[in-house]
Amino acid sequence: MSTTTIRLLDNYIAGSWTPARAATGELDVVNPASGEALARVPLSGQADLDAAVAAARAALAEWRAVSTIARARKLFELRERLVARSEDLARSVTREMGKTIGDARAEVARMIEMVEAACAIPTTMQGRILEDVSRGIDAETLRQPVGVCAAIVPFNFPAMVPFWFLPFAIACGNTFVLKPSEQVPLTQQIAFEELDALGLPAGTVNLVNGGREVVEAILDHREIDAVSFVGSAPVARLVYERAAKAGKRVQALGGAKNHMVVMPDAVIDKTVDGIVGSAFGAAGQRCMAGSVVIAVGDAHEQLLGPLVEASRRLRLGDGLDERSDVGPVISCAARDRISDWIERGVTAGAELLLDGRGAGAGELDPAGAFLGPTILDRVGPEMAIAQEEVFGPVLCVIRAHSLDQAIEIINAGRFGNGTSIFTESGASVRRYRHDVQVGMVGVNIGVAAPVAFFPFSGWKDSFLGDLHAHGPDAVEFFTRKKTVTSRFFSDGQGSGSYFVER
Repeated sequence: MSTTTIRLLDNYIAGSWTPARAATGELDVVNPASGEALARVPLSGQADLDAAVAAARAALAEWRAVSTIARARKLFELRERLVARSEDLARSVTREMGKTIGDARAEVARMIEMVEAACAIPTTMQGRILEDVSRGIDAETLRQPVGVCAAIVPFNFPAMVPFWFLPFAIACGNTFVLKPSEQVPLTQQIAFEELDALGLPAGTVNLVNGGREVVEAILDHREIDAVSFVGSAPVARLVYERAAKAGKRVQALGGAKNHMVVMPDAVIDKTVDGIVGSAFGAAGQRCMAGSVVIAVGDAHEQLLGPLVEASRRLRLGDGLDERSDVGPVISCAARDRISDWIERGVTAGAELLLDGRGAGAGELDPAGAFLGPTILDRVGPEMAIAQEEVFGPVLCVIRAHSLDQAIEIINAGRFGNGTSIFTESGASVRRYRHDVQVGMVGVNIGVAAPVAFFPFSGWKDSFLGDLHAHGPDAVEFFTRKKTVTSRFFSDGQGSGSYFVER
């Protein structure tokens, strides 16, 4: 009788793959489409994090001394390596997280886009200079690395979200420690294989697998200078407060409840496509998912029939099946939690137009965490399901009599991550983007997530901190400014020559 050994993942510390030496346990990494155990991840301890941070601190001077252009060239090489492994990365995302292979490929493309943006660091990291602020005196501001930076990332984007931070941090001359989600650690094992091949100074990038113990150790660690976090709103607040209390620079991206406003003049077929992709892509497990539609006036009657029909046609299945439109949620526990939210919505008075509970029964692996697209109409803005993040394929429909009322509903919520308006009216768009209290706005676009060269600019309870992820904010976050005021008393006519070697 043969047995199959499941691989126990290593950490990556000081340029080497290293077994966790202080692990308090292990967890299975599970394929949510089948319940199959893909690997085991160690719950590393304080000593493992200490080793990674010590390696990062030791590498800091050497990595910072590498010229900005040379650092950018390493990122160009990384970009090519990730492109070559893009299908491996995408299939890993689907196996461990569940999203469809099409969604996973798009995620990996965004991951690579982050590296491309970071390659511009010789331009984006430039400082400022003003000659003759007073007679013979010049003033200049330089950007220098912050030091050792760490990121704590979620399960829903195993490839992309770590790269909201890593390439920008090291491009700016920092060293880096990543704590991937213990639910989806496999994709970053591939990414770190390619990082390892770059020949960076040992300790420039480090990976520590683990759970809560590692997270808390990161927040308190005296040798970590900056922390980036993505996760739920309650945890984001805890991370922000604890890391800031420890004197760290912090950016904490929290949860969301994103609204999509449909005006009576919207192009309905295109609007339906945008809503369906936003609400049910990645099974609704993304912080930019549109989870509430606000139908203004006559838009409700125009929209609802085509929306329900298009959602009903979506094929639920294993994300590795190219025919699947919606994959499983991350776990059976998540499926059950989302199902409970649906029941709570119905109990509160919502009308269930499309019920995804039990979808695929008899056709899909019973061990899979499957839940189909669900639509609730007649949702009141005061209902809990309209206020709280469900993080699943559940779409609420609210009716409004005017754009003003729609904006009031959105602004009354505690989140402010993303929102979209579907209309052909420029006046409505201008009013909406001016008045809505949300950081990322889409116009006839279901998912208003910005490209890498712009910041991921959530507001309110969706973000805690001053500087957002990627775009220009990334360079601001991962550098400190140093202002130099100088003058010289010689006449500047001294002899000698110099050259610059890069």
